[in-house]
Amino acid sequence: MFEGQPSRTAERVAVERAAHQLLDSPLLLHDPFALRLISEAHRQELEQHPERHDRSPLSRPTRAIVVVRTRIAEDELVRSGALQYVLLGAGLDTFGYRNPLAQVRVFEVDQPDTQALKRRRLAAAGIEPPVTMTFVPCDFSKDQLPAALAAAGFDRERPAVFAWLGVVMYLEWADVLDTLRFIASLPASRVIFDYALPPEDAPWLQRIFYRTVLARLAELGEPWRSFLRPEPLRTELLSLGFTSVDDVGATEINARYLAGRGDELKARGVGRIAIARK
Repeated sequence: MFEGQPSRTAERVAVERAAHQLLDSPLLLHDPFALRLISEAHRQELEQHPERHDRSPLSRPTRAIVVVRTRIAEDELVRSGALQYVLLGAGLDTFGYRNPLAQVRVFEVDQPDTQALKRRRLAAAGIEPPVTMTFVPCDFSKDQLPAALAAAGFDRERPAVFAWLGVVMYLEWADVLDTLRFIASLPASRVIFDYALPPEDAPWLQRIFYRTVLARLAELGEPWRSFLRPEPLRTELLSLGFTSVDDVGATEINARYLAGRGDELKARGVGRIAIARK
């Protein structure tokens, strides 16, 4: 991410959530605000030329991960009975504005430039942030998350679910570990995050394509810095104090969430989703 600019990734992810509303059936994630928070150019392109969106072979697999990880996080929140939902690297996520759980307070944590963009988009769309939603400006590589949350009114004694989606791979492992350690220090907490496998773990043809994508992300100023493997990650999470860990890849995601579809929405590749509970 370039200094002083909002995250380009936040926009790309929001476009995939919006595309899901128009291109896929049945919907895995119903989001009536998705199209209203993307740029006007992207919205017009999706509405006027939806057939153009999936020209890239990466489009459907990327969208599959985007909507599945959001669905997993929101389902986990509902099952947990938690009273606080923390979106780490919230981007243009819309849960705080369609939140059906009146007792749940939502904290949107993100770097200030991306939050400023979101506030402008919300104002332009006529969407008023509800009283149950709080913006928490925080740069994960510079600021202290516990202090930022405390200043925003987060209560560390109340049960909380953390959704950390599309962020971990952009951070150094030390920063990832600090955040996980903080979440594990809370008395009743859960965290859902996705991560990337190392390029060398991919089959050789996929590895070549993967490295090309990584190079492109670096050129855009948003390089991937952390690559993880399931078993060492599970061991690390348990050592931090989490008491159970679920970890799913493309095979499990497709079987649990995307089976029997006729629209070719399938997960592939190097992304996995972890759910750690305490």
